[in-house]
Amino acid sequence: MLAIALRLFLLCELSFYAWIALDGFKLSPSLAALFAVGGVLLARANINLITWIYARAWQSPAPRLGPLRTAAMVLGEYAAFLACFVLILPFERAWMGEDRLRRGGRPPLLLIHGYGCSRGAWWWLRRRLEAAGWTVATINLEPVYTSIDDYVEPVARRIDEVLAHTGAERLILVGHSMGGLVARAFLRRYGSARVARLVTLGTPHGGSRLARLGMGRNGRQMEIGSAWLQALAQPVPAVETIAIVSPHDNYVMPQTNLDLPGARMRRVDGVGHLAMLFSPRVAAALCAALEEEPAAASAD
Repeated sequence: MLAIALRLFLLCELSFYAWIALDGFKLSPSLAALFAVGGVLLARANINLITWIYARAWQSPAPRLGPLRTAAMVLGEYAAFLACFVLILPFERAWMGEDRLRRGGRPPLLLIHGYGCSRGAWWWLRRRLEAAGWTVATINLEPVYTSIDDYVEPVARRIDEVLAHTGAERLILVGHSMGGLVARAFLRRYGSARVARLVTLGTPHGGSRLARLGMGRNGRQMEIGSAWLQALAQPVPAVETIAIVSPHDNYVMPQTNLDLPGARMRRVDGVGHLAMLFSPRVAAALCAALEEEPAAASAD
């Protein structure tokens, strides 16, 4: 459903900009097409700018980046936004295909996407994980704007399917952004019997100020101090947890709300929120987190 909605929105947006160019500015069809594409790119640049303004206003102390690294980070986040919402998510089936589940010695991975996304968000990281020898499963969380608790049952069913197909007894949950909260909500309800480890990427464990701009019950639940987050913070069955975060995250602010008490923190500087899904450094940190021996772990 999300892919259809994104395709329709993109079509309407392009048509609107083309109409302005043709009827308002009397441009030729070829120039009108360029104008329409430029309008789409500019609109998404403005959305990204809003996130960076919020991130700057409520920024936690973080390592300083030079002008070049800052520019690279901002441009990388913009490219990731375009890749997700213009290229991949509207055409998710074409990019993702079916999950390639197989039996193996390692626990399989279940990747849980974030707010307003779909399994297509994992396109790049899934390729890296499979190249590293992992069996990777994904899931679409629907409807897009509902309570995070409503996603728990679909996740539970998907876990059963993955374990049945792979013959594994337990799997590893990997959640990006809201996906990490979904995984924790699953653990709160079902415990950790089927979960060997949890790894979160850019998850707003303490909520985010940007969530007040979001739609739906899940948007309200991710607001700082929400009753839902307070309930989630109550003790749950223990599972080994590693949180990979960027102190320069532009969706979770203050960025200290990425921290999760009891989890091992792994920090990757100079990466935006969506760019985590396309970052070689984050991929390396994720692979290391998946391989880490529990007894050898120590907090950063």
